[in-house]
Amino acid sequence: MVEFCYYIKGVKTMLYKKNSEKTLSKELFKNPTSEYRGTPFWAWNDYLTKEELERQIEVFNEMGLGGFHMHVRTGLKNKYLSEEFMGLVKNCVDKAKQEKMLAWLYDEDRWPSGAAGGLVTSDERYRARCLLFTTEKDGEITENNDSRAEGGRTGNGKLLACYDVILDEDGYLESYKRIDENDEAKGTKWYALLEIHGKSSWYNDQAYLDTLSKDAVKKFVEVTHEKYKETVGNEFDKTVPAIFTDEPQFTRKQVFDNSFDTEDVCMPWTDKVEELYKKAYGADILDTLPEIFWDLKGSKASIHRYRYHDFIAELFAEAFADTVGGWCGENNIALTGHMMEEPTLESQTAALGEAMRSYRSFQLPGIDMLCNLREFTTAKQAQSAVHQFGYEGILSELYGVTGWDCDFRTYKYQGDWQAALGITVRVPHLSWYSMAGEAKRDYPASISYQSPWYKEYCAIEDHFARVNTAMTRGKPIVKVGVIHPVESFWLHWGPNDKSAIFRDSCDEKFQQLTDWLVEGSIDFNFISESLFPTLCEKGGNPLKVGQMEYDAIVVPACETLRSTTLERLEEFQNKGGKLIFLGAAPKYCDALESNRGKELFERSINAEYSQAAVLTALQENRTITLRFANGNLADNLLYQLRQDNTCKWLFVAHSKEPKNKDTDRGNDVKITVEGEYIVTICDTQNGEEYSADVIYSNGKTIINQHIYGYDSFLYKLEDGKKESFTEKAEQKEEVFDTPYYVDYELSEENALLLDMAEYKLEDDEEFSKKEEILRLDNILRDRLNLRERGGAVVQPWVYGEKAPITKVTLKYTFESEIDYSGAVLALEDADKAEIIFNGNPVKNETIGNFVDISIFKVKLPDIVKGTNILLVTYPFGESANLESMYLLGKFGVKVMGRVASIIPLPEKLYFGDIVNQGLPFFGGNITYKIPVTVKNNHLEVCTSFYRGALITASLDKKEFGKIIYPPYKAVIDAENGDHILYLKIYTNRFNSFGSIHLLDKMERWQGPDSWRSEGNRWSYEYIFKRTGILKTPVISC
Repeated sequence: MVEFCYYIKGVKTMLYKKNSEKTLSKELFKNPTSEYRGTPFWAWNDYLTKEELERQIEVFNEMGLGGFHMHVRTGLKNKYLSEEFMGLVKNCVDKAKQEKMLAWLYDEDRWPSGAAGGLVTSDERYRARCLLFTTEKDGEITENNDSRAEGGRTGNGKLLACYDVILDEDGYLESYKRIDENDEAKGTKWYALLEIHGKSSWYNDQAYLDTLSKDAVKKFVEVTHEKYKETVGNEFDKTVPAIFTDEPQFTRKQVFDNSFDTEDVCMPWTDKVEELYKKAYGADILDTLPEIFWDLKGSKASIHRYRYHDFIAELFAEAFADTVGGWCGENNIALTGHMMEEPTLESQTAALGEAMRSYRSFQLPGIDMLCNLREFTTAKQAQSAVHQFGYEGILSELYGVTGWDCDFRTYKYQGDWQAALGITVRVPHLSWYSMAGEAKRDYPASISYQSPWYKEYCAIEDHFARVNTAMTRGKPIVKVGVIHPVESFWLHWGPNDKSAIFRDSCDEKFQQLTDWLVEGSIDFNFISESLFPTLCEKGGNPLKVGQMEYDAIVVPACETLRSTTLERLEEFQNKGGKLIFLGAAPKYCDALESNRGKELFERSINAEYSQAAVLTALQENRTITLRFANGNLADNLLYQLRQDNTCKWLFVAHSKEPKNKDTDRGNDVKITVEGEYIVTICDTQNGEEYSADVIYSNGKTIINQHIYGYDSFLYKLEDGKKESFTEKAEQKEEVFDTPYYVDYELSEENALLLDMAEYKLEDDEEFSKKEEILRLDNILRDRLNLRERGGAVVQPWVYGEKAPITKVTLKYTFESEIDYSGAVLALEDADKAEIIFNGNPVKNETIGNFVDISIFKVKLPDIVKGTNILLVTYPFGESANLESMYLLGKFGVKVMGRVASIIPLPEKLYFGDIVNQGLPFFGGNITYKIPVTVKNNHLEVCTSFYRGALITASLDKKEFGKIIYPPYKAVIDAENGDHILYLKIYTNRFNSFGSIHLLDKMERWQGPDSWRSEGNRWSYEYIFKRTGILKTPVISC
């Protein structure tokens, strides 16, 4: 095994400096400062100006955010890392300092980190390598244009070795030997080639970095990090707390589908593999290379396969994380960010070898949580390292790929469960600088000024910031450690027909155990075998691993354990420690057959691999127990407990989102805490404090709490006893007969989407048939032999704007049931457009923006009753962006399948879907005006069925509540008499800017390809999402 001995050098950075105070002040809890607040990915995706950057920083401040990550995304036009670019970075740091916010750096042009937008990898010496294992020395070249570092044949291969491989009749490895290039093989002849990654548009026609090479990573640091240090280094550990690294990885590992396959497979490699492997193991890695690819008879473990995976994992951690983290430590700035694909044993083996190993060099480790996924394994791995290394917190890139229609309920739920698993730095994904061109399909929503609810977003940020003021303090209380099973997984990295069933079983058990413990209210930390020897010099009871001490250790069906792990577990068990083996005893030590694990197994606690057995074995190790009133474990809740100077902090949140968010009634829950405490509820919604309902029994504190589906609770536990019970008063209320058809007000003009056009190039005589705009764009590019657009286009800053080669005219035809004066056309690149409406030339003078700084408004002549024709001509070439347009005005819109037309704007709205009420493409906010009569000086409104971000309730235009979460009520004491109740729903931009031709409603990956679906996933008919207050509110007094 390769053991590491590495420590981050330099002064330790400190993000939460206020935590040095002995206690958390009420003022800080009520009004948290910037370091406790979210800091979104700010997509720098257009031509950037100082003035607009500063304006958007002010928007972030208004939204309750504490800072921003300056993150280059698709569309950047300013040259990356140029003097101009770095000047804008400095401007933003200065503005953040002025606003008492934080400016976080990002180390790459797009992602994954390492290539510096191709500036590093334009030198072939620094490009990623791979081992290509093939039966053909020469073959077809493969291309890869996405962000995953897939290897393949590039035509520049260097021969490393040749093999004669013989498989038995079942496909197991019978024999193999190295042969000369010109020798005949008795079995199948295989070639091992070292290939250098080829050019990819994702890397701006360069390639990814060789992350197994220290020299390559040092070059990346020189080009990127040193540039930031030169520009804003004086603000490191002040206004600039950290630099984010995104999805570093090595060439993705592959396996054969079937043992007898002869297709090419790739594995990570670098120029010095043979030299460094021989230094580590005293052997030539090429001599035993076939064992990496095929299983031995009986699926017996291969020491050579195991060593390869361990060696590559260590090589990667040393080259990338240690190098970058070392530089950060020496320069007083934290390294943060996340690795590539951490959640499963399979995904991390393929891209990283092992996720936890690299966290040793992150001062602020992070995770990536996309698509509203629930990856407890990902969070627990990072949290475990943070606990053991004594780091301040964990970062999470969250909310990404959730789409325009993700609401505040889901934002809170996803943030809550992550906060309960230790997340302290929230990085909302994504806040766009601009929506120009491809940028608008870059994994929406935009958590910024483009969303109609942005001014209300502080309701989310205030909550999490208050949680953070408490949950970043003190030290975590965790008594259970779990040996991480990834090294046993490596043994089965072989052909799918032989090994997939074993890999799937390992991953299933890994996921199950994590869920059982987290949702069984037993907190735990993973223990990485590679980090164990350095973090734990010797075993003892309790078992001290870095900054943590564990009373119980679980070994989860590991087939192999390191000798260094067994040594420490033996000492722990000998001194009375509680050692639990789940499932069968280990068969191997360091991947070699051994009885050592079995002998330890036989004198330890043995339990079957089941939820009941695990939770029973750890029953006495509980510090917190969460149960429903009926006695069952509350398997939809999880917690975190921390010891502060004078108190404990307990945060309880939901591990699952309600199945039906509209009818949630909540549950009565008993929270049992070992010990006796005075319990205060710290209300994270408003910053107030009040006593919890508490009783005491057998030296334990029992908190009785009714919890709705999106609730979370922060409790302060102080030594002592104070029973408290709140008696719920019965209230008899009179329910109004609420009108279901009411007056309303729109926050912006209604819109008719124009995304289906006839078209012709300047040399064409006739228009081609009507086509959707993005498909139309692809047709023209194919016809003119131009690169197609999409998420992987070469960045504009690389080659600059290319001159157009022709012109294209778009013809939009629509019907109107009314004559209408005052219409406005919203379009991009208005200054380049030639516009004719109903035969009348239109001056392309702009009168403001629609939704985004890149979409301009132009006045149009009158719309006529009947047929209307809009002609828009653009110059066209590789740099052109053909995008949808919008007709704006105070009119209604009717959609019949794929055809939209103009109708009168409705005088009133029903409670129900606005799509069917003349507002199908509307993406602003709607205020419903409801006449009410207040009696008993009291008014309560309940709106439980809505689709939008949130609802605000106002009486006579004075806001008295936000309706976001169950029980969906707002209450006000008011003067008796007649009033107007205003219910304002903040909607979203899905029906105006979303993937409304995507038929697959189950698609979770809301990225660029969602707008370009094909086959039975595509629909010319519009696929809308319900929007509005969908049920008549219940109003009572």
